[in-house]
Amino acid sequence: MSETQQSMRRTLQGRVVSDKMDKTVTVLVERRVKHPLIGKVMTRSKKYHAHVEGLDAHDGDLVQIEECAPISRTKAWRVIKVMEKARIV
Repeated sequence: MSETQQSMRRTLQGRVVSDKMDKTVTVLVERRVKHPLIGKVMTRSKKYHAHVEGLDAHDGDLVQIEECAPISRTKAWRVIKVMEKARIV
C-alpha cells in the first residue's frame, strides 16, 4: 500500500469504554463544536466499535483508531496504537 493511500484514511482519538468483546473494543470519541446560533461550545460524543488484534487495549486507555474496510456489521474501524494506558487507582 502506498504512503499517499494510507494517509487518506480518517483517524480519530478516543477512550476505550468497553473491552468485553473478543477482538473488539468500544471507543468513545468526543469533539467540541460551536453552536451555530448561540455560539456556546458544546461537547459531542460518539461510540465506535474498533477491531483490536495484537495490541493490548483495555478500559480507560486512550487509543488512536483509523477507518478501514468493514470487518463486520458494526466494525469499520481498527485500533492502530495505544496512546496512553489507563491509570489504575
